[in-house]
Amino acid sequence: MKQYVLTIYQPDGPPPGPEVLEPIARDLAALEEELRAAGAWVFSGALLPPGQAAVVRVRGGDLLTVDGPYTEGKEHIGGFTVIRAPDRDAALAWAAKLAKAVRLLPIEVREFHG
Repeated sequence: MKQYVLTIYQPDGPPPGPEVLEPIARDLAALEEELRAAGAWVFSGALLPPGQAAVVRVRGGDLLTVDGPYTEGKEHIGGFTVIRAPDRDAALAWAAKLAKAVRLLPIEVREFHG
């Protein structure tokens, strides 16, 4: 069985209020339960805002650590779910359910290499 990461992209800026987030959290919990029951769930997690990120790289033999996200943009990765699926079509079907749960935020689907 292949593994896929379903990455949730969300807009930068402050999060919406509880009237928006509470139904999303409820739908995400229901979807995770469905994934578990189907034997497709591997793990998932929400990420802190991009301002909490750090980037580590080597330049000219020196180790550099910079606060903030790797790239500036209008969207950032807000969370992800790793699933098991027999093929890309099955992974896309789970991604469609995830997009509905997070109120149609974009979901990137990528298979793990190897």
